Order: sequence, then structure tokens, then C-alpha cells
Amino acid sequence: MIPRQADTVRLNPDDNVVVAPSRIAKGDQLAREGITALDPIPMGHKIATRAIHKGELVLKYGQVIGVATADIAPGAHVHTHNIAMSEERAGAGHQANAWARTEPPRSFQGYRRKDGRAGVRNYVGILTSVNCSATVARHIAEAAERSGLLADYPNVDGIVPITHTSGCGMASSGEGFDILRRTLWGTAANANFGAVMLVGLGCEVLQNDQLKAMLPDVHAFTIQEVGGTRRAIEEGLARLREILPDLDRQRRGDIPAGELVLGLQCGGSDAWSGVTSNPALGNASDRIVALGGTVILSETPEIYGAEHLLHARAVSPEVSQRLDARMQWWEHYTRINGAEMNNNPSPGNKAGGLTTILEKSLGAVAKSGTSPLTDVIEYAEALRTRGLVFMDSPGFDPCSATGQVASGATMIAFTTGRGSAYGCKPSPSIKLASNSAIYEKMKDDIDIDCGTIAGGDATVEQKGGEILDYLLAVASGKQSKSEALGYGGVEFVPWQIGAVM
Repeated sequence: MIPRQADTVRLNPDDNVVVAPSRIAKGDQLAREGITALDPIPMGHKIATRAIHKGELVLKYGQVIGVATADIAPGAHVHTHNIAMSEERAGAGHQANAWARTEPPRSFQGYRRKDGRAGVRNYVGILTSVNCSATVARHIAEAAERSGLLADYPNVDGIVPITHTSGCGMASSGEGFDILRRTLWGTAANANFGAVMLVGLGCEVLQNDQLKAMLPDVHAFTIQEVGGTRRAIEEGLARLREILPDLDRQRRGDIPAGELVLGLQCGGSDAWSGVTSNPALGNASDRIVALGGTVILSETPEIYGAEHLLHARAVSPEVSQRLDARMQWWEHYTRINGAEMNNNPSPGNKAGGLTTILEKSLGAVAKSGTSPLTDVIEYAEALRTRGLVFMDSPGFDPCSATGQVASGATMIAFTTGRGSAYGCKPSPSIKLASNSAIYEKMKDDIDIDCGTIAGGDATVEQKGGEILDYLLAVASGKQSKSEALGYGGVEFVPWQIGAVM
């Protein structure tokens, strides 16, 4: 019997593994490599192209993804059973000064705020200073919807209650308090909110007055001062009646694409994420930066092992030092909590072909494209520069995206290989599939199929252009898939650090 011929994908000439674009059976001939598959290889998983000896580095993308824990024969499956974390890293030359890309001018139809910022949605936000006022905030929004209050204001996109699980039982100063206050303030200041109402209980640690001082135009009251739940809901509806007419008078107008602020996320990643959707999003990110815009890369635990690639792109030693400081903070934070930075990937990541955090991180960094790293900021800290910015955050997607929105992201782009149903308000989220199988399975949730790159039907450059076109359409009012499904109302997840008392 003539052996079946199977295709493979080589990502870099220096790699000693290749990727299976579809399931490969034991005994299949890997024609491009001139070897035979010694094991059944799931789609997206790795195959040794030559003998890799125990203790030898395993290379993918031309970078170290781990070290062999046993001798690996050519054609063998390379995965968690024979590869482990390594402290070795490949080199990366400095790239920032060499970067250059130009894009023809583009624009979108957005909202120009009084302070000059550009929004892509026209929402009213009902923020809560503490979890104790969460139900009232939600009831105000639901009562407004039931009463048909918004029917007379077609230019208002909706009312978004921003509720959370903290605000009290915490120290009134320190890192945890500062992060929550910064997150709430930054969210209220996001350009997608045309107006904001702040609802508190009255006796909490995080007082309304502390937030009002940072947001002079905010409408604010507490449940205690107005006389309880029912009166607080009535007060909220009365405030909405004051807010909505002015907000409805705002209209979309032509705004340069360079005023977009895009948060970059990946969740439920697989081995194709670093090959298709993440590089395609990286291409779109480079286009936005070339237009003068801003992209925010985050999820610090998921750049661990690939941070040398970002150091190489830092515009100054100071920016590189700030990135170092955040990595050191995380190493300390995980250590005192009995965890390790290399505990990633998740079971789903591994099933999708990812083996070590190094492999996952190398793919995750690809979302940032190739532009210079202009700044490193803390979680939910306000942006100081345009271009590519790194914002420190956990790898938990809703928490990370919450920080990006608080830092100013008016849109989120979210890649997935295993499937994600994430959505965000006030900043619309688009989702990009790394493989066509998950796109076909979750078409109602996922906006763009990047799996066509693996199939040879599209290039990274072509897909990057498609992503930018779609982002501009959504920025101009087109609903993303997650918006059409009503996602975003409960995905506000501030990062909680410190003791709950």
C-alpha cells in the first residue's frame, strides 16, 4: 500500500518541528519533510522534523518553546509528554528604529466628544461605587427599558449598568483600592459613554465623592441619601430624563481612523492562534498604528517567555525598564500566592496543540504586530502615548479587557481557537477565529474566519486588511456578533488585589 501523503506547515527555517494543518495518521508520509509520521498527530499539533535529543531546545517560530524531556525521533508527536518549560530564550535584535509602514488615510463615523476624544458608541453608563448598589443600577436600566424611555432617543445606543463585586471590605488606600478607583474612573471617562450616572450605597469605603472629584460632570447620588431602593430607582429615572435629550442631539461624524484605540485580546487559544488569527490581528494593529492610532496589548502572564521580543521594540530604555518591572511584580505576586508563571497553558490550550507558556506567549505577542513599543502602563492607567502600548493585566480575558476599556480602548479585537462568546460594553468586541472549523461551529459568535490563512486561501496581509475594514465598519455603527447577541452587560470585571476584610 502506498502511504498517504500529508501536508505540514513549517513556520521558520530554523524550526525543528512542523505543524499539522489537519489530522495526520500514523504511517502517513510527510512529503515536504521526507519523513513518516510515527504517531497519530491531531490538527494543530507539532511533529519533530529531525532527531531531538533529551535536553535539546525545541524551536517554533524560530524561537525556543521548550526543552525535550526525552529523545524524540523524526516524525514523532511533540507535546506535553516529551517537552517542558525552558529558561532559554532565542535572541531578538532591536527593531524599533527600523519599523516603517504607511497606510492611505481612512476614517470612520464616530462621536466627537466635548473634550475632543472620539467614541464609536453613544451610551449612558450607570456606574456603581460598591456592589451594594449593583441591583439598583440594574433596576434603573431595566425600568428605563420597560417604560420605553429610549424610544424617543434613537441616537442613544443604550443604558449600561456597570456593576462589580467590590468597593467595600477593603483598605481605603493601597494597590487594591487604587486599581478599583482607577478602573471606575477610567471606565466612566471612556469616550463611548456620552454621559454617566454614579450610584452608591453611602457608607462604603470607595465613596462617590472620591470619584466625583475626578469626574466633575457625572450625575451622582447614594441610596441612603435619597431614602432607599425605590426612591433611588425613581431618582435614577429622573436623572436619565435630564441626560437623554442632550445625548440624543449628538450625531456621528467623519473621524480619522488614527483616533481609534483598540484593545487586543486572545482567549481559548490553540496552536493556530499564533499562525493565523494573531498575526492577522498584528497586521491590522500595524495598520492602525501607521494611521496614527493606538493598540493596547495586555495579559502579562501570557507574554511571559516572549517579553524579549517586546524589549527589542521598546522606543527607549525607560519603556523597557517599565516592562521589566511589571514582569518582576508578577513573579513576586505568583510566588507569594503559591503559583508559577509557567502554570499556563490551560487544558483547552493543550488540547488545541499548545505545549508550554513559551509557545503560547510567542503566539500571543503576534497580536501586537511589529510596530515600536511606545509605553508600558499599569492596569487601567490612562494612556500617555499613541502607537503600541502594553497595559499590565491578568490573563483572565474579561478582567484584562475591563482594564483596557478603563485605559481608553473604544474597541476590542479578540482572537480565539477553541471558541469564545465574549462581548463588551461600552466598547464593542469583534472576534477572530484561528481555524475555520471553530468559525463554522460558532458563526453566531465569531465575526471573521482567519483559518483561511492555514488553508492557503488568504494571506496574513489580506486578512489584516479585512480586519481593519471590519473594525472601521463596527466603529461606524455596524453591530458586532457579540453586540447582536446582547453581550457586554455583565463582563465588567475589575482586577481585585488585596485582602477582603
